[in-house]
Amino acid sequence: MADPRGFLEVRHREEVPSRPVPVRLLDWKEVHEHRSKDETAAVLHRQAGRCMDCGIPFCHNGCPLGNLIPEWNDLVWKGQWAEASDRLHATNNFPEVTGRICPAPCETSCVLGINQPPVTIKQVEMAIADEAFDRGLVAPQLPHFLTGYTVAVVGSGPAGLAAAQQLTRAGHTVAVFERDDRIGGLLRYGVPDFKLEKHHLERRIAQMEAEGTRFRPGVEIGRDITYAELIARYDAVVLATGARVPRRLDIPGADLEGIHFAMDFLTQANRVVAGDEVPDQILATGKHVVVIGGGDTGSDCVGTALRQGAASVTSLDIGVRPPDERPINEPWPVD
Repeated sequence: MADPRGFLEVRHREEVPSRPVPVRLLDWKEVHEHRSKDETAAVLHRQAGRCMDCGIPFCHNGCPLGNLIPEWNDLVWKGQWAEASDRLHATNNFPEVTGRICPAPCETSCVLGINQPPVTIKQVEMAIADEAFDRGLVAPQLPHFLTGYTVAVVGSGPAGLAAAQQLTRAGHTVAVFERDDRIGGLLRYGVPDFKLEKHHLERRIAQMEAEGTRFRPGVEIGRDITYAELIARYDAVVLATGARVPRRLDIPGADLEGIHFAMDFLTQANRVVAGDEVPDQILATGKHVVVIGGGDTGSDCVGTALRQGAASVTSLDIGVRPPDERPINEPWPVD
């Protein structure tokens, strides 16, 4: 356990502050402020110390990856960053990504949430990953031997990259095929820079290349190479293509001018931020924009439209607006 009295003496959350809205709408950089090293370390020490190292850590169950959260909270509180990075990377290939864009179901599962704000797990995770890179602790992990087997991974989104990294480290020769011109899939062209600046992705790709993973951007299976040719060349094929086919609303007016699918809009915007020229780009500049859908993709569209200078942005969602605090009829651990 980190600090036996931490959750008693530090009863409030200290989250990474966001830059003022008028300021952050002027650029595409991440919305969070960057604090000094000393200030960040002090905040993390206090917040990691609130972790109670529960006998049954429900945060493990809340995390889809099964992150060893109490263990690396304890290590952060002790200032043992190398060990914390090892424990975090034991279950998570890309914590610098999940620490920024994951909705953090671990925090709603935190036992401290019974009567206090939960531990800032997501913030600690992001800090461990960033500190590990800053300290040079994230090095290529070369396989001890090569198996002689070859694997093709189709798709370079988070699933494809994670599969490729694990297979490479196991000693297989892995090639990742991506139909877009850059590696990253949804992380590259779906998630805007104000949520995930692309230099985080680039340095992880560099690590994977140093480990031996081979990348083949601009290659579409079924057009540039057939599936039959692919399985003939490789011993195994991993399909991690994601879901790029949009869901059209079957309602009157769905085909009217000015209606666009989210991924078309976001992909073009991300390409422009990356320095590409996009002819006939879908732009929200000066327009009254309605975004249908209030999830992650919808919020990405809202933020992108505002940064493009939309006259107004309205977000519509089919669900009921969730309360700001946990309602009395849904006590912990009901989600």
